[in-house]
Amino acid sequence: MKRAHGRHKGSWRLAAAVLGVALLVIAEAAATQMYKWKDAQGVTHYGDTPPPRVKSEVLKTDKQAPARAPILPYELARAVQAAPVVLYTTARCDACDEGRTLLRARGIPFLERTVNTGEDQKQLEQVSGGKSELPLLLVGSRRITGFQAAAWNEALTSAAYPRQKMLPPTYQFAPPAPAAGGAAATPSAETPVPPTRGQLRMPPDDAAGQAVQQPPRTKQPPIPEP
Repeated sequence: MKRAHGRHKGSWRLAAAVLGVALLVIAEAAATQMYKWKDAQGVTHYGDTPPPRVKSEVLKTDKQAPARAPILPYELARAVQAAPVVLYTTARCDACDEGRTLLRARGIPFLERTVNTGEDQKQLEQVSGGKSELPLLLVGSRRITGFQAAAWNEALTSAAYPRQKMLPPTYQFAPPAPAAGGAAATPSAETPVPPTRGQLRMPPDDAAGQAVQQPPRTKQPPIPEP
């Protein structure tokens, strides 16, 4: 019972990492320009847009404007939370390259763990059940050793991952990290809020069925005055 609880807890930790390790911010540094000018009355003004037909001075600032994190579609974000994907690879591995290409082409957010040292190998054997073959694909609690396109796609589909790529254009895949070095930092990805009850439209048949099941409201008789 404790072992099952540990696997469940670890799955949620991986889900949080794939979504962004507590939603880390993608910072795209963009230098902000400020302008300084005087109007006809000699009043000094400051602004982030140059004034029309007035000589202005450009002021450099150190302020950086962070970019908003890409928002994953609800269907994709739900699959990431329920069955996070982790890919174990190594250098000079054609099968690993093919597996990585498949995940990116299908638009699957995933963590990549590299196995290049003895410590990495121990971590691989721990998560793979003693196997050392690469690549290793984890889809939630499911493990697939070796690259098999059909088996990989079947595992992803069974975990409710979309068949077609749905990643936002601004999404950036996480850089690889050593298997024994912990979770790799990933781009931030805001999870969309699921549709509210008011936004869900019920089919006419279901709505009529529920209306029939509702008991009629009886009118309470008036209370006589004493």
